[in-house]
Amino acid sequence: MNVILPLIILFFWGLGFVLLWRIPTLKTMHGYTVTSAPLSVIIPARNEAENLASLLQSIAAQALRPKEVIVVNDQSQDDTVRVAETAGCRVIHATNPPEGWIGKPWACYTGARKAAGEILMFMDADTRLEPDGLKRILATFEDTRGLLSIQPYHRMEKAYERLSAVFNIIVMAGMNTFTPLGPRLKPSGAFGPCNICTKKDYFRIGGHQHARGDVLESLALGRRFLQSGLNVRCYGGKGSVWFQMYPHGKGFGTGAIAISPVLMIMLVCWVFGGVSLTRHLVESFITGASVVELVVWGGLDVLYILQNDWILRRIGNFGFRTAFLFQIPLLFFVLVFFYSLVRVFVLGRVRWKGRTLDTNKKR
Repeated sequence: MNVILPLIILFFWGLGFVLLWRIPTLKTMHGYTVTSAPLSVIIPARNEAENLASLLQSIAAQALRPKEVIVVNDQSQDDTVRVAETAGCRVIHATNPPEGWIGKPWACYTGARKAAGEILMFMDADTRLEPDGLKRILATFEDTRGLLSIQPYHRMEKAYERLSAVFNIIVMAGMNTFTPLGPRLKPSGAFGPCNICTKKDYFRIGGHQHARGDVLESLALGRRFLQSGLNVRCYGGKGSVWFQMYPHGKGFGTGAIAISPVLMIMLVCWVFGGVSLTRHLVESFITGASVVELVVWGGLDVLYILQNDWILRRIGNFGFRTAFLFQIPLLFFVLVFFYSLVRVFVLGRVRWKGRTLDTNKKR
């Protein structure tokens, strides 16, 4: 048996620890000060009636209440406005995006211009706050300032939702901030679902004007903060913010080009290691390989299982079964990722919430 390939796969497996060595979570309340500055929560919403109701309930249950909750209605055709008004939110109706803008950045920018708070917190409608989650967010923000970006903890109820496991890993690892070097490396940008900054800093850097045509507007927003000399700090949302979502492939192709070349190579190697291992393990069983080969490939499979479980426990309630069957979400990721690349780079458009987004404009 040629030992070179197993050693290469073992090396690729080790890259997983480099990519997601430590995922910091938001501060507990003990010993930390929460800013007293008024907070405006801004929620861009397009046809989000069902999701919005749950988010607003989680905000209403917080011991610390924001000054205002602004729902920016992005031309919804469902009950989004009624749900927001029933919950006592301030509803702002976004106009058609100006030339060069797309929906979500324009909705966020519209809400920010109308906000009365000194601190702005942008939340996607499919996110939820844990009890005292807002206190933890504000306590951490008081310590970090700049732009605080949070990737929510992924809660799942149905088995098929766990197919998103590798997508979640890629999103976290692609931010370039959870390596052993920690904050000594600048992040690639910011996560999309939950971001908080001061209103002063937001308009100082031009806000979402610099992300006006970006499908993944948070990456451009985070980069603009960094270019302006302000901090961007990325955290995992476990214990503070969570969501339940299933990937639709909107941004995976465009997001790939936003990752640094070194990080991209590491991610590709880690994914390739899992795919190659699976292929050789199956081949060994089918061809009746020697006991040594079965032990080698089986041992590598166990290592990938344990590593996936170690990673996934920190970013969602995937459970050990998802890690044990990691080849299934891995294959799903490869198929959807290449489909996304075709839509972005060949067809030049993606469909999202009833709108067709032209990706050629950004290239």
